[in-house]
Amino acid sequence: QVQLVESGGGLVQAGGSLRRSCAATGRIFSIYDMAWYRQAPGKQRELVAVIKSDFSSKYSDSVKGRFTISRDNGKNTVDLQMNSLKPEDTADYYCVADLGAGFALGSWGQGTQVTVSS
Repeated sequence: QVQLVESGGGLVQAGGSLRRSCAATGRIFSIYDMAWYRQAPGKQRELVAVIKSDFSSKYSDSVKGRFTISRDNGKNTVDLQMNSLKPEDTADYYCVADLGAGFALGSWGQGTQVTVSS
C-alpha cells in the first residue's frame, strides 16, 4: 500500500500559477503510474494529467499546454505545475497512484482546493 500526502494549492488570480506537490510513502514508488484528478462543485471528476513509470505523460485537452506533471523517484514525489490558470480550473485536486487495478481503485491523496479568481 502507498499513502499520498499533498501540499500546495490555494487561491490565485486568473493568469497566475500554482504548484501542487504529492509525497508518497513506500519504497516502490517508481513502479506506479501517477495522476492528478480534479473535481469541481457539481461536476464529474476529471483526469487532469498522468505520468507513467516510464516518465511518459498525458494531459486532458482542458489543461494541455498550461499544466505540467513531473515526478522525482528519488524523493517519491509527483508535482503538478499549473500556469495560466483560469477560473474554470477551480476544483479540488487529488493525487492518485495506480497500484495495478487502475486509478479509480488506487491510492488517493486527501485532496486540496485550488481556487482561481477572475
